[in-house]
Amino acid sequence: MTAPAVQQPSYLLANLKADWNIKPLIQRCQELVKVIDDYPAKELHLVFPWLVESIFGSLDGVIVGWNLRFLHTRMNEYNVVMEFLEPSGPMMKLVYKLQAEDYKYDIPISYLPGPVKASIQEGVLPDCLLFHNKLQFPLSGLLTLNPFEYYMFNFASSLIAPKNFPPGQQGSYSDSAYFVLVDAYLKHFLPTEGNVPPSPFSDPRGSVAPPAPRPPSVPFVGYGGHSTSLLKRHISHQPSVNADPAAQEIWRSETLLQVFVEMWLHHYSLEMYQKLQSPQVKLALLQYRLSMSSMLCQPPAPPGSGTLHTYQEPFSPTEEHILVVRLLVKHLHAFSNSLKQEQASSSPSTHSHASPLEEFKRVVVQRFVQQKLYVFLQHCFGHWPLDASFRAVLETWLSYIQPWRYTGEKNPQPDVQNRTVPDKWASFVQENLLMYTKLFQGFLNRAIRTDLVNAKNALMVFRVAKVFAQPNLPEMIQKGEQLFLEPEHVLHHRQARVFLTPAHGGSFLSSRQPSGTDAVFKVKSHVYSLEGQDCQYKQMFGSELRAVVLKLVQIIAQARQTAKRISDHSAEVAANNSFLSWFSMSSSDPSYTFNGGEAEDMGECVKKTHEFLDKALDYLCQIFRLNSGQLSQLMANLESSEDEGGSKQLPDCIQTENGCVLTDLGRLQIINGLRRFEIEYQGDPELQPIRSYENAHLVRLMFRVSSFVNERLGDHMEALCSRRDFLGRVAGYYLKGASAGPEQRRRSPVTRRVPGCPQRARLSLRPLASYRVLLTLLMFYLLLALFSFGPLSSTALILLVGLLYELLLILFADKPKVQ
Repeated sequence: MTAPAVQQPSYLLANLKADWNIKPLIQRCQELVKVIDDYPAKELHLVFPWLVESIFGSLDGVIVGWNLRFLHTRMNEYNVVMEFLEPSGPMMKLVYKLQAEDYKYDIPISYLPGPVKASIQEGVLPDCLLFHNKLQFPLSGLLTLNPFEYYMFNFASSLIAPKNFPPGQQGSYSDSAYFVLVDAYLKHFLPTEGNVPPSPFSDPRGSVAPPAPRPPSVPFVGYGGHSTSLLKRHISHQPSVNADPAAQEIWRSETLLQVFVEMWLHHYSLEMYQKLQSPQVKLALLQYRLSMSSMLCQPPAPPGSGTLHTYQEPFSPTEEHILVVRLLVKHLHAFSNSLKQEQASSSPSTHSHASPLEEFKRVVVQRFVQQKLYVFLQHCFGHWPLDASFRAVLETWLSYIQPWRYTGEKNPQPDVQNRTVPDKWASFVQENLLMYTKLFQGFLNRAIRTDLVNAKNALMVFRVAKVFAQPNLPEMIQKGEQLFLEPEHVLHHRQARVFLTPAHGGSFLSSRQPSGTDAVFKVKSHVYSLEGQDCQYKQMFGSELRAVVLKLVQIIAQARQTAKRISDHSAEVAANNSFLSWFSMSSSDPSYTFNGGEAEDMGECVKKTHEFLDKALDYLCQIFRLNSGQLSQLMANLESSEDEGGSKQLPDCIQTENGCVLTDLGRLQIINGLRRFEIEYQGDPELQPIRSYENAHLVRLMFRVSSFVNERLGDHMEALCSRRDFLGRVAGYYLKGASAGPEQRRRSPVTRRVPGCPQRARLSLRPLASYRVLLTLLMFYLLLALFSFGPLSSTALILLVGLLYELLLILFADKPKVQ
């Protein structure tokens, strides 16, 4: 029964709303438990939509709800909320109570994922069976769901709905109530052991009946018009609905998975959406448009409204979203791998005798998740920032391509990474070839643009190389590529067959192809269904990708050299650190920004970087069979070029009309710290920022004294410096600064073209504000005091020694000019 259009006022709902914002959360949960137990479904179905929205928040994000994503175990309400929302808790009891009465609830189509919404607006029924028989006609913009679908839809939407959460509530994602609930629902409805627990409330007919078939008058055409759901197909073969209780409960497992996949993974760009359109869908869409244009009474649609070609969805998943998707992937592998061995290895003729749950396990990953997860990961690989937060996306990908990690078997070998991948997984690798090859290429494109001196980025390269270097895995991938590249004439005897996927009319439980002919067919079907019939496939072990791998190897080698230099410098800084560091005796470099403790931490991180990059190089050599001799020569050349003064060179750049422009190689050199431009203060030396090794009060005092002297005696000092004799050279050295000397520091090409301004003669007393100079003078005074020198005599002696020392420097500096 469907909720009436005009509902009678509910006093129960009014009372709950009145107490909702007054009573604490724990008390509200206790009262809701009593309400669910005591009231009939007729009263509760009016409360249900409001209660779901109050818990999970509104679909538009205005209402936050119980804030499950930021509710953690350390909070008092955590246990009460988890007991209320767990799979066997009061809230799910309410869902089953309403489900038994067959109530329906509406959700606006505008809150569906972009591709689904665009498809429905265009008049094309989405491929997911979740949306079949759920749309109202004429199209009202609403999706009609049963209570279980409605509950799961709102639960899944709360992860991606835009919400303004209060600041300061961020915590560990894996510790949140939402993350734990996702895990609980997956384990309950997709069990790895036993069957799905039955519903406490049953329909008098024995189960919820499958939706009625769509009337032929409805103008919608869909991807899966001839496909059947697991529930429909299995029950149609049962002599009685009560013969197998699992057949009555499998619909919840299928519905939960479809809701999670559609809401979390069905997001991609316009180009990807158009590429995934099958020829059958495009033809049906054209026929539909022609039939609609022939109807004169049909009002014209606004230009560009509701068309696939104008669809665009700005979608940027969060790190929390990625972690939940990874949890889904890991559990689906464990669920699929829990298939009984005799069922997994049985012949196709025995599949019809398996239970619906066993059949579901056999096809769950390939049929329900593969396509949308591939597109989702490809979107993330192309749009995620080039920083360490990409680790969540990376681990999700690595979890999917390693299903053998989730078999539930106890591994007796301590060294897991050296365990050979069993041959039985060759079919999985072949049927997911693009997950290995295309996404690996996407990762390479990211890696060559990443700062690999950073330990977190180096760890990601190490993780990928380690996974792909597992014994027997590269051979499986190479075999899959050979099957895909097999000439087409081999398949001529199968020309009448169509590459069917569930989205193109294939049944989720259709029998497998004969083992002797389906290997090539499956690989080609997989690639064509994801990349289109006209895709240009790049081999993972081809020459083009091998060149990219060699480029990555070179970047890794350069990053190792940079890490080594940083490590040596950090060790030196840490060794020189002492109590005198307060006076900055260890470094006077203006760019010096970290102390000894930070240097030790940096040195430890660089040490890890070096270790990760070393192992990554070894794994890459194993995967692509790189010549160890060539690799050693490459490393030797890099080391020699660095030792010969690579650090003295500028980054690689080209000269253009607009000046010096960095090349791609120059950018990589700067990112990895191999080369750099000198950054110098180009303004008035007296006005540069106060350094950490200077006393701020003395700097300001000496500046005032110097300015007073320069104003009074500036002309006399300029005349003295303009003399051509020895006294003029001495005055110029002291009054015009050491910058007038012959030393020329390395500068960027742009800086070199800046014309130098003539500097006037002036007195600078700023060096006397340096802690180093003050400490040196103090030590000299103490030393001379031991020899009975007074303050005046000590000052005169220090000035005399300093003058003689500077005169010698001037003479030696001028000597080459005289010659």
